[in-house]
Amino acid sequence: MSTSGHNPSGTRSSVGPSTSGNGTQAKAGALVPTNNVTTGDGLTVRTRIDPTLTVDDVMKQLCINLKIKEPYQHFALRDDMDELVTNDNLRKKIRNKVNLKLVNAPAREARETAEKLTNKNDKNFRLTLFSLQKFIREEAFAREFLDHNGLRELVDVIFTSTGNTLAVRMANPANDRRDINIILHNPQYALTAMQNLMELEYGWASLSDDFILRVVEILSSPQSLINVCRPATAILKKLVEADPSSVPGTQQAGSSRGPPAPQPGSVYRYGFQVVFEQMRKERGLLETVVNRLGSADMAMAHMMLINSLLAHASDARWEEFIKELERLNVRKAVVRLMSLHTIEDLTSCILDFQANIVRVTYRKKTTPIDPEDDDTSAEDLHVIWTCSKLDEEVDYHGQVLKWRKLGFETEDISQEFSEVGQLGLYCLRKFVESDPDFSKVVLEQLSRPESRRCPIGKASNEVVELLSEHWAIFAPGYSTSTTFQPFFLDFPKVHALATHFFIRMWSESGAAADDFTRVAALVRSQVKVALRRENVRPWHEVEHDFIECEYRAVRDRQMKELELEDDLLSKIPVRNLRAKLYKESFEFVRQQRIQCLLQGAWFVNALPASSPREAIRRPGRPWRFMRLDSGLKYLHYVDSAVKFPVRNGLEDLPERIDMSMISEIATGTCAPPPNVLRDQNDLPPTSGLVPSPLSFSLLSAHEGSLADQIAPDQSRWADWTDGLNMLRRDGGHVSSKETAGFVQALTEIGLKIKLLDLSGEMVEIPSGLVAGPPPMNNDFFFSELM
Repeated sequence: MSTSGHNPSGTRSSVGPSTSGNGTQAKAGALVPTNNVTTGDGLTVRTRIDPTLTVDDVMKQLCINLKIKEPYQHFALRDDMDELVTNDNLRKKIRNKVNLKLVNAPAREARETAEKLTNKNDKNFRLTLFSLQKFIREEAFAREFLDHNGLRELVDVIFTSTGNTLAVRMANPANDRRDINIILHNPQYALTAMQNLMELEYGWASLSDDFILRVVEILSSPQSLINVCRPATAILKKLVEADPSSVPGTQQAGSSRGPPAPQPGSVYRYGFQVVFEQMRKERGLLETVVNRLGSADMAMAHMMLINSLLAHASDARWEEFIKELERLNVRKAVVRLMSLHTIEDLTSCILDFQANIVRVTYRKKTTPIDPEDDDTSAEDLHVIWTCSKLDEEVDYHGQVLKWRKLGFETEDISQEFSEVGQLGLYCLRKFVESDPDFSKVVLEQLSRPESRRCPIGKASNEVVELLSEHWAIFAPGYSTSTTFQPFFLDFPKVHALATHFFIRMWSESGAAADDFTRVAALVRSQVKVALRRENVRPWHEVEHDFIECEYRAVRDRQMKELELEDDLLSKIPVRNLRAKLYKESFEFVRQQRIQCLLQGAWFVNALPASSPREAIRRPGRPWRFMRLDSGLKYLHYVDSAVKFPVRNGLEDLPERIDMSMISEIATGTCAPPPNVLRDQNDLPPTSGLVPSPLSFSLLSAHEGSLADQIAPDQSRWADWTDGLNMLRRDGGHVSSKETAGFVQALTEIGLKIKLLDLSGEMVEIPSGLVAGPPPMNNDFFFSELM
């Protein structure tokens, strides 16, 4: 390595030649790139660095050449963007002739930073925080910073922050020489530093409940600006996801055991329960978060927090949390985003929200009602009965006649809602409350002969089942919707329309008690028609289809559908079988997608569609090979000028992206660079900066895009976008119709194969099974049928 330099006055000085790693002097004129190295006192040195050296060797020789008496371990090199030069990126920095700076080593910088944080009145305090948020991501810096009580000092800064961070030196009004240091603390840099520290899986296990409450207070403050809300939101999101069940390597699909106890010093000791307990102390937080969904600047960060809370809500506080979100009408806020949003990044957040609401809906549907012990169920039933304006009676058998008046088959109301649970009861209450003439509807049915009455309660529950089938509410955590579903987010409103339609079809068709299945088939047919193309249809068209459509038209269409379908598929046991197979199919496709990530693939390094046209040029390394590691924690890659055979393993892939940093997988966001795809058959040509339909971006909540890629074909695009989504901790969604189609196809094929075993033997499948009464005592046994 050889060096020559310029001092600040501009006169040329010479620094003696250094030796290469084997002790021999570097040959003059060798084709080694030259880098400018700037020292702390402003000296710029032109340096030729042997790319075969380690960073330690480079620092040792550089300190000798510059006659620095301190140990070389006290120093390091950084580029203009303050990225640390390491053994992994040294060759790249040399090859690209990057300008370098001689600075304190990370460990030394960390010790000094931790000490500076103790003096909050220092005029450079803001600069210290600004540097901290960048350096804290480096492991050498972070460990030394933590060892010198840096976390305690950083937490103290966040506790004492109130306004706008600024260190101002002002002369007093008397114009004397005394300076007044005015420190107005803003938590932006401190919160960002904490957010970056929490990307490590160690070091922040000592964060207290008081600290969490402080972040909650900052986020809930109406005065908090976007640059404060973003890191505060990210911190809470990280804490929510840091529960014991999320420890890498300990998650087991289908495990019935509870989450493991956190290990001493583990950061996986928080979770939803811990964070929500502090959120409850600041009642206005959720309201503030939901209200900010209307802000284009804050919507994405706050949507991510809501999704994380929904995905990790604990059983103990689940009902309270969901009730609060429903009270704040978060679904309506998200529906508004669907129609108004202009930021493509929000698409992924909204689809995540839909997937989470599928979980919520499924849980409500499978949670039984218990009027004796559940106040909510008791209140819902009281409202329904009050709105009916009916009186209890005693039938000729001497039994109370109450719920049978509303169209249920028995007086055991818990059993009546056994298939639709709390979801069915909630929908029935909303249906009753939405119709001021509900009591008249009930009286009209009661005025008819018993065999001709429409069973309103039973019809309501059947509509819940039909809508659940339409929106694939089959199992928690499995959603294959690739488009917005605004009508699904207003489930009770659609239920009310469809239930009124059921009652009308019953009347117009002159149905009797035995015709319930036939009328339900009409409603199923109309649901498919009215809710088609949900992402683009206006609500008034849906209302028109349910309110104005005549019985004869519905019946004619449904008869044509029956010619193509088998009514066997509508029976309840078959529905349940389909739900089971759907879950298995989804998991099979998920594993296939992840295997594609483990194998790796080539992509084109794309350009953001917003890139200025004058800056567009062909990149030197337009191709990138990416592969997921076996631990599912890092996405390894290499950039190259041409494609080449990549060996198994990770030896050929020196760079990597931390999967935990990926918050969104945005699609259709970037365009191919010029002259890369012209002679290639892998991708369709595009002109200008038109986003490619095969493009996707890996987005971080605070760093922007981590990678912008274009897949070689539709299948590879579906494999990677869906595979990456399915790996995310806070849930995820299916973004391609191809993956959704595979899940549906596997489900239907599996269902038909299962049914062949029954239909081939002409076995009659009942529409439902009624359990007999329980034994009166324990004097019985189960016989073994041979």
